[in-house]
Amino acid sequence: MAKGDYPVPKFHFQVEWGPNLRMGFTEVSGLDFETEVIEYREGTNRTYNKTKQPGLTKYADITLKRGTFEGDFDFFKQWKETYYFQEGNRTGSRFRRDITIKLLNENHEPIITWQVLNAWPSKVASTDLKADANEVAIETLTIVHEGLKILEAA
Repeated sequence: MAKGDYPVPKFHFQVEWGPNLRMGFTEVSGLDFETEVIEYREGTNRTYNKTKQPGLTKYADITLKRGTFEGDFDFFKQWKETYYFQEGNRTGSRFRRDITIKLLNENHEPIITWQVLNAWPSKVASTDLKADANEVAIETLTIVHEGLKILEAA
């Protein structure tokens, strides 16, 4: 089938956290960015409306969700490393990482690649507990970052 003949499903994706760590997730959300609008009107302008021009770019926080596994505390470890960095016990930006998120086709090849720049975890949410539930325990990690690039597939 030719390129672009049908929309791609969103359930086949891969997340790479830094150069050597690949983690599995059930959901990734927040791949959003927008440019704020600056409105301006000069007082002697004969038209009674404001002009609009582009301002700063805002990036949404990225939310990663995955199942909770016994003995797996990777989300907490990532957050704790950042916490100690903020407390001044560590130096540099060593705990900020670039994250690569890839939407894959049926041949496991990337269709769209998002590169998240200088990311660090700001929040870890453990699963909610419910005695009458019949669901998998899901934990959530919120990532803040300084930029989002979309890379074209080769």
